[in-house]
Amino acid sequence: MNILLVLIPVTVLIIVIAVALFFWAVNHQQFDDLDNPGVLPLMDDPAPADTPVSAAEATPAAPATPPPPADRDA
Repeated sequence: MNILLVLIPVTVLIIVIAVALFFWAVNHQQFDDLDNPGVLPLMDDPAPADTPVSAAEATPAAPATPPPPADRDA
């Protein structure tokens, strides 16, 4: 029975902290838009129509690994 003297105040403390965190989140607009943030990573970035392609973007990238050396014995 003595454990109740510890568990009840600890439980009340946890509930008070959870309620305080909930009201903090509501006051800081954490629940304003629940639909769009989950969809944003799935949406494509719009392609800018009036931006010219630079020369660096137009040339293909160099291969990541060099070609193997030629066989000199043959």
